[in-house]
Amino acid sequence: MTAETTVPSSGTQPWTSGIPHGPVRPARHVGGFRFPSRRPPARSDSPLPLLAADLLAAVAGAAVLAQAAGRPGPAAALIAGALLLRPRSVRPGPGAPGVLDELPALCGRTAVTWLGLAALLAAYDPTRALTARTLLLGWALHAAVAGAGRGAVHWRRRIALLRRPRTALVVGPAATAQRVAAALLRHPRCGVRPVGVVADRPEGAAGLPVLTTGEEVERALIRNGVRVVLTVHPAVRTAKAPLLRALAASGCALWEAEADCPAYETRDQLAGFAVRRLDPGTRRPGAAGKRLLDVVVSGTLLVLVSLVLLVCATVLRLTDGPGVVFRQERVGKDGRPFTMLKFRTHRPADEQEAATRWSVAGDQRMSPFCRVLRQTSMDELLQLWNVFRGDMSLVGPRPERPHFVAQFSRIHPGYAARHRMRTGITGLAQVNGLRGDTSIEDRARFDNAYIDNWSLWQDIRILLRTAAAVVRSTGS
Repeated sequence: MTAETTVPSSGTQPWTSGIPHGPVRPARHVGGFRFPSRRPPARSDSPLPLLAADLLAAVAGAAVLAQAAGRPGPAAALIAGALLLRPRSVRPGPGAPGVLDELPALCGRTAVTWLGLAALLAAYDPTRALTARTLLLGWALHAAVAGAGRGAVHWRRRIALLRRPRTALVVGPAATAQRVAAALLRHPRCGVRPVGVVADRPEGAAGLPVLTTGEEVERALIRNGVRVVLTVHPAVRTAKAPLLRALAASGCALWEAEADCPAYETRDQLAGFAVRRLDPGTRRPGAAGKRLLDVVVSGTLLVLVSLVLLVCATVLRLTDGPGVVFRQERVGKDGRPFTMLKFRTHRPADEQEAATRWSVAGDQRMSPFCRVLRQTSMDELLQLWNVFRGDMSLVGPRPERPHFVAQFSRIHPGYAARHRMRTGITGLAQVNGLRGDTSIEDRARFDNAYIDNWSLWQDIRILLRTAAAVVRSTGS
């Protein structure tokens, strides 16, 4: 169980800071909060109206092109190109977007479509090259129809949002949160209606109900259909991280509002407050691709190194006696324990030493062959089976024993947040030299940076760097 799983679940007592004081156990609920994970789906804007508007604009532009070119082929190519390069709607903020927000992208992409098609026509048949007048007229008509169509769609959505605004919770110090909530209520056109404030103490602030327990937050979540959560203080991201992750897992979109200081550049605003999206990593796109990479690579490597595994096991059995495979409980994603496999390179005196001794890299009881296994990281090849089973990933934060998870989570802020993602054989911290007896604070920072900026290409880069390190024999 991660540090956040010790936060009291729904009940009458206020939550704590999430610091563990006992043994690590499996986490049954995200962050310890029992919020419903399967609520009725939130109202989402269908992409069809904007697609229809773009198609209508492309047809209008194609009519001009067909008249100038004298044949339907270029017109069909224009429609296909316009739909392929159509601007995506602006990032869905907590409020309602407008056509002016996407007008520069709309005009630019339309111009690229027309200029690209004109260049192809001129290269294919110079006698049928489009004139500047045709280009300008076609582009202007295409962009005007697209802007008018998209504007109509956004206008209808703003009207619908004004009639049925998104309900929200505001998280932060009570006085600041009440002030932000009051500003949102004074500007209903922003499309967000706060229904409660989440704070540690009411602080005597008048306004919306102040929710101080997990049970109160859950009631507000269900009764009001809350889908937006606004944090109003930077410290909330750390102090209320378990709560925010539980709310995100329940289907809420998390946003941070700059309430008391000028903001850095941001594209999104809400009732005059600069806001930015927070991503706790609970539902990260590309997870299926990451799992597919794990299964394919680990399965292939298990087949390729099967002979090496057999040789290592045989030599260990002959030199060190029975007990070739070392099994140890480690803490994985969301604090769930699993049994990690390694070749046994050291025999602890007892279970207490196995659970609490930090490093055995310099232990004199280790045989020469075991030292070679550790220096080349070949003792960790059995973890490919953990990856294939789904206990671990190829790339991710390194799993640690429950004793040290509890200890490090108390001392190092952000350490428990590493368990947002499946643990791995290697990771960003490891390829940056953080292996063995190195800084836990640095490891947590690198691991969280990896999670925050995860991509499939980043996993491939880390795997390539790990392979290069193994070839150079830089194991612990």
